[in-house]
Amino acid sequence: MSRGVDRSRPEPLYRQLETLLRQQILAGRWAAGERIPTEEQLVEAYGVSRVTVRQALRNLVLDGYLERGPGRGTFVRKPTLTAGERGLTSFTQDMDALGLRAGARLVQGSVVPAPRQVASRLGVPVGQPVYLLKRLRTGDGQPIGVQTTYLVEERFPDLLAVLSEDASLYETLRERYGLTIDEAHETFAVTAIGKADAALLGVPANDCGFYVERVAFSGGAPFEFTASIMRGDRYRIRWVLKGPASAPSGAARSAGGRRGGRATTKETI
Repeated sequence: MSRGVDRSRPEPLYRQLETLLRQQILAGRWAAGERIPTEEQLVEAYGVSRVTVRQALRNLVLDGYLERGPGRGTFVRKPTLTAGERGLTSFTQDMDALGLRAGARLVQGSVVPAPRQVASRLGVPVGQPVYLLKRLRTGDGQPIGVQTTYLVEERFPDLLAVLSEDASLYETLRERYGLTIDEAHETFAVTAIGKADAALLGVPANDCGFYVERVAFSGGAPFEFTASIMRGDRYRIRWVLKGPASAPSGAARSAGGRRGGRATTKETI
């Protein structure tokens, strides 16, 4: 084990132990899926009480670093994607930041007439030709979400011919079409995963997941509408809530905005 806790510090012992264990997890002392020392071993190694150990482990479980296997012990969870307070990034960039290999399998790629909901999000007439790209997104080969993306066909000619399966869509749009992305609005809801998407994600039908809508803008106009189904056991949203003194003035934005709080973390577990 590394250095122990310092009883002369004002910080609670469980917080010190939590920090020490987190540092070891991030440093790779235990591999993903590996069982960490037992509560008894941690008590002996750090000279703290079982209550202190349990509180530290409980916090690390809540933060997504550890998971408990009933009757089996406590294990390091698979790496988590933590976006923090960030700029606009793609799924591929998020995976790269975590050190995971982003993957995509094209389930459907076609040109379709824009349905009413899609036309409304993209600001085009109903029936205007749009690309439909349905992709299974993975991290290190493990399924994370199903993304269905719509883009206006006339704005990105021959996109289906130039977009490879594992390529970043945003990178392709930037390099091939000179697109500059200004901002994106995202909304989240809990959903039951339908049978077809569940089969792609490797979860039971009607399993709990997240439904995520994103509308991305360039030059003040929407160019992308994406509806994603994310596995509930591998995706998480964390909010940091701020008091009135730090809250921005004005009304909350209807999509992706905040009032009195800011969404600072999205994680893929």
